[in-house]
Amino acid sequence: MKIKVINRSKHALPEYETPQAAGLDLRANIDDPIVLGSLERMLVPTGLFIELPAGYEAQIRPRSGLAIKHGISLVNAPGTIDADYRGEIKVILINLSKEPFTITNGERICQMVVAKHERVEWVSTDELNQTIRGEGGFGHTGV
Repeated sequence: MKIKVINRSKHALPEYETPQAAGLDLRANIDDPIVLGSLERMLVPTGLFIELPAGYEAQIRPRSGLAIKHGISLVNAPGTIDADYRGEIKVILINLSKEPFTITNGERICQMVVAKHERVEWVSTDELNQTIRGEGGFGHTGV
């Protein structure tokens, strides 16, 4: 799939790190390091602008390495970039650890996965088909 991109960052375009990777790592595009204190959140720019085709979204997800090593995640994981958005991709990072974390220019801060999606058309009804599960949820199959 080919996607138009404007790269106003100081970095090369994102690439897949392995042949079967689903996500592309996005990098912080900042002039000065950002110190993210415990439980602080910050909007971090990437310098990237994309044009997705209709019927697709870009999902912004945490990087597992930052999460396990430093407690860095995304407030709205996964974030969604809609096909009609043309602004800069910015990422809402949060520090869930007790220690400050410094974000430097070029740091890989999240992953982006491009995915096809469907649009729904609601059909109003007074009842739904029954299933074995029924209304069970939130751990109903656990012990």
